[in-house]
Amino acid sequence: MAARKTEPKLRNETGAKKTRGAARGGVAAIVLAAGKGTRMRSARAKVLHELLGRPLVAYPVGLARELGAAPVVAVLGHQREAVEAALTSRFGADAVAVVEQAEQRGTGHAVRLAMPALRGFEGIVLILYGDVPLLRRETLQQLVGEARRYQCLALVTATPADATGYGRVVRDSRGNITGVVEQKDATPDELEINEVNAGIYAAPAAFLRTATDDLVAKNAQGEYYLTDIIAAAARSIGVTAVDADARDVAGINDREQLGEAELTMRARINRRWQTHATLRDPASIVVEPDVTIDVDAEIGRNVTLRGRTRIGHGARVEDGSILVDTDVGAGAHVLPYTISNDAVIGAGAVIGPFARLRPGAQIGAEAHVGNFVELKKTVLGRGSKANHLSYLGDAIIGDKVNIGAGTITCNYDGYEKHQTVIGDGAFIGSDTQLVAPVRVGRRAVIAAGTTVVRDVPDGALAISRVEQRERPGYADDVAARHPSAQPTTAKPTTAKPTTAKPTTAQPTTAQPTTAKPTTANPATAKPASKKPAAKKQS
Repeated sequence: MAARKTEPKLRNETGAKKTRGAARGGVAAIVLAAGKGTRMRSARAKVLHELLGRPLVAYPVGLARELGAAPVVAVLGHQREAVEAALTSRFGADAVAVVEQAEQRGTGHAVRLAMPALRGFEGIVLILYGDVPLLRRETLQQLVGEARRYQCLALVTATPADATGYGRVVRDSRGNITGVVEQKDATPDELEINEVNAGIYAAPAAFLRTATDDLVAKNAQGEYYLTDIIAAAARSIGVTAVDADARDVAGINDREQLGEAELTMRARINRRWQTHATLRDPASIVVEPDVTIDVDAEIGRNVTLRGRTRIGHGARVEDGSILVDTDVGAGAHVLPYTISNDAVIGAGAVIGPFARLRPGAQIGAEAHVGNFVELKKTVLGRGSKANHLSYLGDAIIGDKVNIGAGTITCNYDGYEKHQTVIGDGAFIGSDTQLVAPVRVGRRAVIAAGTTVVRDVPDGALAISRVEQRERPGYADDVAARHPSAQPTTAKPTTAKPTTAKPTTAQPTTAQPTTAKPTTANPATAKPASKKPAAKKQS
């Protein structure tokens, strides 16, 4: 992008002055977000549709705040309460001033309504749109710089491959901007112009007050067009332009454009992290804007990182995992298809595969959480292990504790949640039920299959098993009562005597003795060919 700096000449020729002082002080922003967005075909206002976890309107508001704009004024209309609630949730109660545009009478009308919220402000005012999420900070910095430097109207222009539908930027023979003409009003020659107006402006507050007050609705719709201030500025304070990539200033009008914008944003974010981290397949990886990834981290295929997730130095997140608002410590290893929400994973810990960490799960350093293990509001201490098929909810588990397969903390009685506390070094055998509230002492041992209903002292063994009994012949008794269940191939047979003829061993190098004849039961006799009837003498 580059600023076109021919316009200041026009400004000097028309007698405009380069003023300094209060007008060059701060920056304020007006974000226009009152439209319904009918092409979205949705019950929600267009600016509430999300792009990578944020509502569209949050992008321009956040960008203005990053530039230090204060105040930030949002002009809202359709579903004002819902949009205002979304802004408050993200930025705080006093971060954004809201002005309502109850009657949609054009962009010029919206800015006119917003100006009283800037009473007493004499700096540069940015005008942004709630459905333009891809605008770059560098573009706005340059735009504000031009407006501040020359005390003029600065606007963003672009040159899209297809200019259909955009207002064309009209210049005179010296290249100075004289105005913007909408497509429906353009002459054939003007339709050949490829430079279009992105509708993003920066100008001194005093100029905007006067220019918007002077707007006239000269169209059948009775709307006040903000583009009319460009001609007014060309006749007074002058106009300058900053070029931007057409993709960066594109508005979102339908769901297809929303999907395209998300692909663009994903690629932009992933390229930034690839400067110091490894992304195995960037096209399949989703990283939301508030995520941070430290040096030497590795992100596998089809991974989704959402919210304020942080991936620590050298940590690995393998294929198919979804992490939301999760802090992954340095060197931790998240195995495939782990799901985590609002959790903390300590340094060097190993999680998964197919593990689930629910809100409040805190996994200590070097701890292990294995396949099909679920934790909720549970602290798992340093070096502790829960490797198989367990549910641990509302628990505090100490260091170096072993949690056997099939362990369950029974934390809910139908009305309230109760806590389980397990001391350092305890051993919890497989298939244990811990009925909360309950406490297991340090180095205590819980035998497999035990249901723990009261506290277990330090170092004690707890065992609660039903006495084991055996009933000989039970299977045959049951089968006899159910003839249809008896196997057809398991009938006993009597061995034929011819298969078990006794033989006399032939002598080898030792003097043989004659084997004593024995009478074998034909039904149990073993073939002599497998075992000699005579033995060698020593």
